[in-house]
Amino acid sequence: MNDRFQPQIPSYASGGYAVERNRVLRNTYTLLAISLVPTVAGAWAGLATGLGQWMLLNPGMGMILFLAGAFGLMFAVQRNRESGLGVAFLLGFTFFMGLMLSQMLSVVLGLANGVQLISMAFGGTAIIFAAMASLATVVKRDLSGLAKFLFVGVIMLMIAGIANIWLQMPALMIAFSVAAVGIFSAFMLIDVRRVLDGGETNYISATLAIYLDLYNVFVNLLALLSIFGGGGGSRR
Repeated sequence: MNDRFQPQIPSYASGGYAVERNRVLRNTYTLLAISLVPTVAGAWAGLATGLGQWMLLNPGMGMILFLAGAFGLMFAVQRNRESGLGVAFLLGFTFFMGLMLSQMLSVVLGLANGVQLISMAFGGTAIIFAAMASLATVVKRDLSGLAKFLFVGVIMLMIAGIANIWLQMPALMIAFSVAAVGIFSAFMLIDVRRVLDGGETNYISATLAIYLDLYNVFVNLLALLSIFGGGGGSRR
């Protein structure tokens, strides 16, 4: 739904390239920070209303809800990315993703060290983002070929994720999460680099892409931490 896989060719006039690039990057980071607020609000709402528990008990319906809501809202964001309405749809999308996150949070918060695991996953995601954003400023090569390769990996992850809803194989879950952290960390590098190269000149689209990278890294880091560090048993 975006131009992630198109060649990264600077589109700014040479005189204003740096100014325009910095404006897009600044607006992207600002909107990205703002988007965390509806995400947290959505997660709280999902926990408070019991939506997270409902999705755990009805995984098939939960998957349908996720796919319909996520792809529908992403389409709306991209369709309106040139207007303020795109920002509204983006914030609505991040609220929805917070709602979907409540499914995992309801499980993790049931662990004795659940709050600690969530904090560790958030901190790990922040460190990965800082590293990828910094690396993007020094990488000079065209990364469009890598993006196409990673997209194949995303398709395989989607298939594996849907299959594991019914298979419930711990080994597959671990492999899935490790691969997802690697793939979406690489996408962070690519998406920030695209802004710096001028391949992405719309900050709403850029924010959507980077937000999805962050969301997927956080979710899968949290899954791995819960599997390997969820000590202390469940809360009573």
